[in-house]
Amino acid sequence: MAIEQGQNIPEATLVKVTPDGPQQVKSGEFFAGRKVALFSVPGAFTPTCSAKHLPSFVEKADALRAKGIDEIVCTAVNDPFVLGAWNKADGSSDVTMLADGNGDFAKALGLEMDGTAFGLGHRGQRFSMVVDDGVVTQLNVEAPGEYRVSSAEHMLDQL
Repeated sequence: MAIEQGQNIPEATLVKVTPDGPQQVKSGEFFAGRKVALFSVPGAFTPTCSAKHLPSFVEKADALRAKGIDEIVCTAVNDPFVLGAWNKADGSSDVTMLADGNGDFAKALGLEMDGTAFGLGHRGQRFSMVVDDGVVTQLNVEAPGEYRVSSAEHMLDQL
């Protein structure tokens, strides 16, 4: 069952990409006490993710902060080194990368997808959410193959 608005972020271990290397973080601790714009992509360097999804949050970072967002986070079922390289190539220091290498976070959210038919394995769905002190206050899950409701622009309209 997928997470819903009003529910707490489930506990999972993610890996934060930092200049000093990968750092494990517990989701409950990471999202506590602040308002986070979280978006998930099926994979770093994939076409829609690189051309639209990550750039929307990079371009709208200041506007999101002006609406009360404390941190912008991208997660994907990729290892932290891939997410770090992707952020260096296409991202910004305005976006924190959290690797969900084994897909445990996506699975705990109930937002995993099976991309094995395309040679992608099991990944996280494309979505965005606002997490306020560990509680999901907005949730935007894309239909397969879509990119609309998980964009930074859509999130700005919700804030």
